[in-house]
Amino acid sequence: MKNIYQTNLKLENQRFLLRYAEEKDAPDLLEVYSDKNALPFFNSDNCHGDNFYYPTLERMNQALDFWRFSYEKGYFVRWSIVDKRIGKAIGTVELFTRASDDWFNGGGVLRLDLRSDYEARDCIENLLALLLPIVPEYFGDKVITKAPVYAVERIAALRTLNFERSAHLLVGEDGYAYNGYWVKEYAGV
Repeated sequence: MKNIYQTNLKLENQRFLLRYAEEKDAPDLLEVYSDKNALPFFNSDNCHGDNFYYPTLERMNQALDFWRFSYEKGYFVRWSIVDKRIGKAIGTVELFTRASDDWFNGGGVLRLDLRSDYEARDCIENLLALLLPIVPEYFGDKVITKAPVYAVERIAALRTLNFERSAHLLVGEDGYAYNGYWVKEYAGV
């Protein structure tokens, strides 16, 4: 696998640009992370109590600082999702390779945080279509993402993109087992 932490990978299609999260994104991302309607869709499993609700610009900037630090240390990469039609960041996506003792070991974990008005099947399909081709190259032979049962638009998008609901639980560092994961496996990788 290639090392994602030695690149400056940007991904782009007609509608979206994915680039590393930057300080200048803070005001736009504040709209995402202070959006109480978006909060239930964020995956904070195994995140040491962080629920990703950032109601102030100061708290949003602290998160951006942590994301930059985590990238520099090789923990995870977090891209801002820029809607090119409006020129604003409307969410973020995080990816990393999971090292664990459970079934998900060695696979990619994908966290997709969107403003609530972007939590729509076509939007999610469009975004994931940008990301999924790079997973085997950088993150392993499978990728997982969380979609709670009420995330009907997200689940519809995942099904379209050949994800399957996983029967396996993700076991956190504290031993807690999390459910609601969907997996896409890459054959022959």
